[in-house]
Amino acid sequence: MPAPVSGHVFRKKRASGDRWMAKWRDAAGQHQRVLGRAWTQRGRPPSGYLTKQLAQRELDTILADARRGQLLGPLRPAGGATFADAAAEWLRYIEHDRKRRPSTIRDYRITANNVLVPAFGDASLDAITSVHVDAFRAMLVAEGRLSARTINKYLALLHGILKRAQRVYGLSANAAAGVERQPARRSGDFNVLSSEEVEALIRAAASPQDAALFATAAYAGLRLGELRALRWHDADFAKRLIHVRRSYVQRDEGAPKSGRVRSVPMIDQVARPLDELSRREWFNGDEDLVFCNDIGEHFEDSALRRRFYAAREQAGLKPIRFHDLRHTFGTLAVQVFPLSDVKAYMGHADIATTMIYVHHVPQLDAAEKLSRALASSSAPGPATARDAAPGRA
Repeated sequence: MPAPVSGHVFRKKRASGDRWMAKWRDAAGQHQRVLGRAWTQRGRPPSGYLTKQLAQRELDTILADARRGQLLGPLRPAGGATFADAAAEWLRYIEHDRKRRPSTIRDYRITANNVLVPAFGDASLDAITSVHVDAFRAMLVAEGRLSARTINKYLALLHGILKRAQRVYGLSANAAAGVERQPARRSGDFNVLSSEEVEALIRAAASPQDAALFATAAYAGLRLGELRALRWHDADFAKRLIHVRRSYVQRDEGAPKSGRVRSVPMIDQVARPLDELSRREWFNGDEDLVFCNDIGEHFEDSALRRRFYAAREQAGLKPIRFHDLRHTFGTLAVQVFPLSDVKAYMGHADIATTMIYVHHVPQLDAAEKLSRALASSSAPGPATARDAAPGRA
């Protein structure tokens, strides 16, 4: 049986500065490697420096490569691999083979390492049955801490790990395949602002940049990560379009959530504040960020949220989240454009997601329309010559 692959990162003090080190063991023995200089300050580390989280990512890649090296010969039988092995292989697969977004990888890694591996990590893959998976589900339900949707996400991730294990380790069956999910329904309820409330929020903004950002979020529907990555060459004033090409999430700039570039109409309420913002003294070149910090780099989302909440309070608005500005655009757009267009503008993968905005728009005249229809259908028709003939009752 191949030796288990495991390892850890640690910080080593040196006169020239601390270093992050990786130490691991595989079939070839024990190894140690310098990963990079240790970055202990706040903010994004410079090139060549690593935070502990980044060092752990480097180690994960090393361990995945070591495990994959053991698979170059015949496939390892399921009985020789643990769930922890399968989880590490799956994380490698979705990051390097499937090329998922860094923010998605981060969420998957947190769930796998903090929830699933502690529950199943030491178990041999072929020892895990649907009974064990269902007991895990029942435990999460009994704790009462998690929503049905979160529990189902855990089960879906578990299913993905075991499905990959079937291919890589020859696991005969996926124990998570037959386990029932928790009943969960999306209420479709969320908060939106009226156009008057959006204008009040814009007037209460702490700066012209914040005002333009609030307007773009509410009247163009961009996600916060997309706003953080927007550059001046994405704002096409001639064609009155905003091209959504990138998104900045978890200190990484990549493709938008949908994975596709899209274009959104730039209405007057967005064009005016963007045009004014483009006339600032600095950071107005084509490659510069539209919404940036004092040195032209990506602004901190937490600081923006604080300013948003302050503006919301000053404007006397109901308690809404920043993401509700995007919902505001959705409810406005479905009243003007075909659903297929709104789906494209918002970057939805499924039309069902777009439909929530249709259900949220109140039809204030619905009762009046139905009353008129019923009155029209029940009204007596015009008299005919036969009906009017003498002698007929």
